[in-house]
Amino acid sequence: MKRTGAQIVWECLVKEGVQVVFGYPGGANLPIYDAMRAYPGIHHVLPRHEQGGAHMADGYARVSGKVGVAMGTSGPGATNLVTGIATAQMDSIPMVFITGQVSSKLIGYDAFQETDVTGITLPITKHNYLVTDVNDIMPALREAFYVARSGRPGPVLVDITKDAQQAVVENWQYDASPIRLKGYRPDLRPASASLQKAIELINSASRPLILAGHGVLMSNAMQELRGFAEKANAPVAVTLLGIGALPASHPLNLGMMGMHGETWVNHAVQEADLLLAFGMRFDDRVTGNLKTYAPNAKKIHIEIDPSEINKNVKVDVSLVGDLKDILRQVNPLVKPGERAEWLNHIADMKGDSAVRDIQNLPDNGHLYAAHVINDLWRFTGRDTVITTDVGQHQMWAAQYFRMDKPHRWVTSGGLGTMGFGLPAAIGAKFASPQSEVWTVVGDGGFQMTMPELCTAAQEGIKVNVAIINNGFLGMVRQWQEFFYDKNYESTPMKSPDFVKIAEANGLKGIRVTERSQVEAAIREAQAADGTVVIDFRVEQEDSVYPMVPAGADLHAMIQRPSALVETPQDV
Repeated sequence: MKRTGAQIVWECLVKEGVQVVFGYPGGANLPIYDAMRAYPGIHHVLPRHEQGGAHMADGYARVSGKVGVAMGTSGPGATNLVTGIATAQMDSIPMVFITGQVSSKLIGYDAFQETDVTGITLPITKHNYLVTDVNDIMPALREAFYVARSGRPGPVLVDITKDAQQAVVENWQYDASPIRLKGYRPDLRPASASLQKAIELINSASRPLILAGHGVLMSNAMQELRGFAEKANAPVAVTLLGIGALPASHPLNLGMMGMHGETWVNHAVQEADLLLAFGMRFDDRVTGNLKTYAPNAKKIHIEIDPSEINKNVKVDVSLVGDLKDILRQVNPLVKPGERAEWLNHIADMKGDSAVRDIQNLPDNGHLYAAHVINDLWRFTGRDTVITTDVGQHQMWAAQYFRMDKPHRWVTSGGLGTMGFGLPAAIGAKFASPQSEVWTVVGDGGFQMTMPELCTAAQEGIKVNVAIINNGFLGMVRQWQEFFYDKNYESTPMKSPDFVKIAEANGLKGIRVTERSQVEAAIREAQAADGTVVIDFRVEQEDSVYPMVPAGADLHAMIQRPSALVETPQDV
């Protein structure tokens, strides 16, 4: 077959099973776009900003389990993708970014819209390529998809010069042979001696605690996790990205750990005699002060990336490999556990610590963000996809939306990217068009990618936007309140009329100011045909509790002031 480099790009995407591409055309990738019409099996989505396109591809990948694909042109088009690339790298999301580059003869001469994008993205990609020869396009793209999805997943960038896109291969054929890369071994297996030592520690532990991270979901090891927990009778704490790994309704699921985790979970971590870290990396938001972290616990770390072992927390046993495979080896050797004393102790701690949640917030006409999230959970189905931006609303959503299914919770964890929520919801909707999709955003982060409302309108897709509007950069304001004597410098925020913004894009907008209006607004959004924006005007100076100050001991949590606590009641 006679194919241009641009056609080869699309031929490779078809062979990789790509169905949706989120991209923005420009001079350096125009040949790729000129060839696109001949490949109608791939749907192209035009974002309003390349960063939005990157987050859309990210949300698509997290919900679908497939590789997300985003495109941009050279120079500013490529640099606009950088935040989305870094977001995917920190959270181990399989993505392929394809950028156009100036012609190879112009590289290094400061040509119009020339930027060294491979140099810029080297620290924030799993791998990247600069392709200057048409014959290298197919090998680079095939390797990119292989690297992105294998081992610990991550983003890969392929930068293709314009002349390579325009060049012709006379007798082109797709190479479907297996890919083998020297020095790249994503199929590591744990040593049998380490497995045996892990089994001994598990079976002899009195107070074990499983720490379930994003790796459980990436490995699709949800059933293996559940089987291990139930057989060992070991409670499970989840990281922010591990939400959904075990149903929130499961009796062994204690909830989220860490900076804004449940009080009883953090105390359980500190009192455990064995921590089993499943697909998590001991992030600083999880551990607090490393010197006092789980001081009496032996530690077993199951992780696919060897570089994460002993990086933050020294462990007693490390099992390097795919979590699903390792648990399949471990589970038959685990002895059934009683551990009633340990579970009862945690239950007692939970009873003593139920002072921060929504049951204790006064329902006195004021609209609290926790009320909104709790009601959103009550009035939506269990298959609902929730994406979030980053900040207070993200933590409230993690606390109050009880996720029972995997791959339905989509949030930026490692990088903490404001502006992520709305575009990620659009990508998630393409990945799961039958699902109800809501994005919970703050008034600050939402304005960073708000133009993507027009993308949703143009595509005719339905996502519902819940803006937790408190008139502040809320989480920064909370830190200013707690640690900077309420010096609210540069955090009060004026916002546009979000209802009118929605209407300007041809969408429905709703404003809610009282708790009594919440259910009707949610029902109205669900009944509408297209994307709906709800502006929830919540309490301005509410805070997320509990909170472990940065660098503090994990058990040194700031609790909700007792003046705000009422008698618990079922809501």
